[in-house]
Amino acid sequence: MAYLEITLSVDPVNRPAAAAVYEKYKQQFLDGVSGATSKALLIRDEDVQVLHGFRSVTDARAYLDSELFTQDVVSELGAAAVDRP
Repeated sequence: MAYLEITLSVDPVNRPAAAAVYEKYKQQFLDGVSGATSKALLIRDEDVQVLHGFRSVTDARAYLDSELFTQDVVSELGAAAVDRP
């Protein structure tokens, strides 16, 4: 089992848009990403975290290079006005 945690600094006013990106791609991630086992969203006062579960570290690394992550998720988060430190 391997976990990939992605933490984003998101202005509170933009957190609903960031959460919508999470919801939009959650099932596609679970159904289509090799080795994916879980995905959870944590919205905290200081940031937004997404915890991805995988069968292996190799699967987690492959996801970071996937079109789903690099083109879909990352570009939509940018469009959702995510603040980057």
